[in-house]
Amino acid sequence: MVEIRPCREDDYRSIARLLRQLWPSASIDDDRLQSVYLRGLKSEACHFSCAVEDGNVIGFCSVILKNSLWQQGWLAHVDELVVDEAARGQGIGTQLLEAAIQIAAARGAARIELDSGFHRTDAHNFYQQRGFENRAFLFSKILHRGIMSPGQPSSKRKL
Repeated sequence: MVEIRPCREDDYRSIARLLRQLWPSASIDDDRLQSVYLRGLKSEACHFSCAVEDGNVIGFCSVILKNSLWQQGWLAHVDELVVDEAARGQGIGTQLLEAAIQIAAARGAARIELDSGFHRTDAHNFYQQRGFENRAFLFSKILHRGIMSPGQPSSKRKL
């Protein structure tokens, strides 16, 4: 049976492994990623959940809350949602997403959003089947080089 629970510090290695599956071509600095993870665990604005089966972390979801003038209140954003490749198709992603929605609602968010790369068509279908609408484009600009960038070749990966 799969348990959805808040992440802990000692989950980091398992979560880093999952994030490598989510971003297979990303250049990842392990020290920087771990620092951001630990900072997120301490933040009131972040909530990290993991799916655990037989003591193994097989899924991860992060929800970030921000103060939104557009929503005139809190807006929740799912930054990452990933299930281990070997455990996909078993409803674990749905459980993590439902937990994220419950967390956002309990914290008073008026809306929950996420973004997904153009190439992730299976993910797009997954989100649409769960009531998410495609209502915008995401525009992005790199401000600092050397920070993890999904477009960098995997040969630069440190994890």
